[in-house]
Amino acid sequence: MFYREAGEFRTSYAEDSQTFPIRFDRWRYYAVLLVAFAVIPFIINDYWVNAVFLPFLIYAIAAIGLNILTGYCGQVSLGTGGFMAVGAYACYKLMTAFPDVNIFFHVLGGGIVTAAVGVLFGLPSLRIKGFYLAVATLAAQFFLVWLFNRVPWFYNNSASGQISAPERTLAGVPITGPNTEAWATYLFCLVFVTLTAVLARNLTRGSVGRKWMAIRDMDIAAEIIGVNPLRAKLSAFAVSSFFIGISGALFFAVYLGAVEVGEAFGINKSFLVLFMVIIGGLGSIFGSFAGAAFLVLLPVLLKNILVGQLGWATDLAAHLEFVIVGLMILIFLIAEPHGLAQLWRLTKEKLRLWPFPH
Repeated sequence: MFYREAGEFRTSYAEDSQTFPIRFDRWRYYAVLLVAFAVIPFIINDYWVNAVFLPFLIYAIAAIGLNILTGYCGQVSLGTGGFMAVGAYACYKLMTAFPDVNIFFHVLGGGIVTAAVGVLFGLPSLRIKGFYLAVATLAAQFFLVWLFNRVPWFYNNSASGQISAPERTLAGVPITGPNTEAWATYLFCLVFVTLTAVLARNLTRGSVGRKWMAIRDMDIAAEIIGVNPLRAKLSAFAVSSFFIGISGALFFAVYLGAVEVGEAFGINKSFLVLFMVIIGGLGSIFGSFAGAAFLVLLPVLLKNILVGQLGWATDLAAHLEFVIVGLMILIFLIAEPHGLAQLWRLTKEKLRLWPFPH
């Protein structure tokens, strides 16, 4: 009733298979984009960008990438932090080697390099799965962090071992470096989020996505009906790593500006993105956004309410954050394995019949 599905007639396959077949969903999507591109840049400040919007947008891209691999294709990965580091260091090497190239292409280049590395580390998925694949990707995490720490070429022989993003502009507006504007960095990341979300949505709803889900549900049956497991699994690793590499490049160049691989892309980063996917919902693009929003907003709220207003100690608020996240993961794994995305789907089902009882 609330969505007014009655009276919406679709007379072609293209209309029936569009991303948002219900008109209300479609206009809501356009309204969100309009607010994100035309309203928020004029009202945000440095605090909101650095504390909320940039980490949310960047982690949303990483969560979408991991969700494609784990949620849609069923390949467990604990190497997200390492693949984000690949995107960051690839972007850094491209920025220093080709200073005249647009920063947009540097970020894309970081994603492409990460996709190639992801395919390389995805080869074991052809022989192993489940817990053993998780261990293999965990090994990739530690190996990549060790590699970037031990080979000076990756950080241009810097004495500190850190990489720092040189200043780059887009249409004359600084995007990286010390002189950036809040609205510019926000819009730059928002463009990547929009493009990756649209790409992921179309991939998961098409033939490629159906092959991924067939492998996830039962790989032997999928192979019997004609799905090539080699192509399906490696394509999932490639697309997932491409998204994660973009998030790593943005995390380094636009958000932090300078990183040290062990601190910025350690195992904690891999678990953080995995928790976003679990809480948001496996196999859902919306769930990736919901999980990223939850885990980005939670520490900000706890810091402002408990520390800023109630006067709690900072370490106590940080420990409470771990407790809340752990409880949320347990609750969702037991009560609602499909996470916040499933709760949103159930809410929409209720709204479709409102005000009549279910």
